[in-house]
Amino acid sequence: MPSTTEKAPPTAAGVELARTRRTVRLGRAGVWACLMAGPAALALALTQPATTVVAQAAPAPARTAAAAPLADPSGYAAEFVDAWLRADADHPDSHDAVRALRMGPDVALPEPAESAKAPRTVSAVRSVPRTGGRWSVTVAAQYADGVRYFAVPVTSSASGDAVTVAGAPALVAAPGAAKAAPSAYRVDVPDGPLADTVGDFLTAYLTGSGDVDRYLSPRTALSAVSPAVAEEVDVDVVSAREEAAAAESVPADRVRVHVQAGTRTLTNAGVWPLSYELTLTARGGRWEITALTSGGGAAK
Repeated sequence: MPSTTEKAPPTAAGVELARTRRTVRLGRAGVWACLMAGPAALALALTQPATTVVAQAAPAPARTAAAAPLADPSGYAAEFVDAWLRADADHPDSHDAVRALRMGPDVALPEPAESAKAPRTVSAVRSVPRTGGRWSVTVAAQYADGVRYFAVPVTSSASGDAVTVAGAPALVAAPGAAKAAPSAYRVDVPDGPLADTVGDFLTAYLTGSGDVDRYLSPRTALSAVSPAVAEEVDVDVVSAREEAAAAESVPADRVRVHVQAGTRTLTNAGVWPLSYELTLTARGGRWEITALTSGGGAAK
């Protein structure tokens, strides 16, 4: 009876040796795979078209164009109304009729009575822009017996190069009176250095008597009214925005105040109540005129 040979159980050394052999075989397989994949990968790369990567420039910041101011056709509307009010449908070849029809080709001419008077003056007093280049312009016609107002529809290009009166004028009521804003000059300025400087400057400015420059701050340039029509200037009241203007003495250098001076100005045509807005700056113990900005536009 043949003998049966039993396999001995693996020892720790044998297990370790088998593991090492497997690692070697796997390593060799990996090396051959890399060697075989290398030429293939290289050949594939050579057969593929080259890809050029272009760096995309950052988009340039968008320029926001400032909106151009609209060309206000108020003067055109006033000229049309002046011609239209003087025109006569029975005389379409007259100078005024031709002028009106040129400015408003589709506008019918009036039929004035024989006793009708032409306006003394015509001027635009209000303009309101609409959409699509359309405007509504209110024009005042001054007659001997009063003022009449006409609303005129006008179409204008953005540049004002092309303008036309789009329809007949409408006789309308006078514009309403807006409520005046409270005055910013609420501080009473007493007699003293500041009031004296204001009076002396306005006298030189309006009458031509004296040198205007002596009252001005450095780097301020103002010319006197020429030709001078005022004979005398009396300052009735001076009011200010700032409390510093009411001080009895001149404050420290560079203190700036804004004042409004009401005057009675005597000319050969009569006495005129005039108002002036002035900016003054303290320097070297005296007040100097820094700006003259009348008409509601005093410097801030």
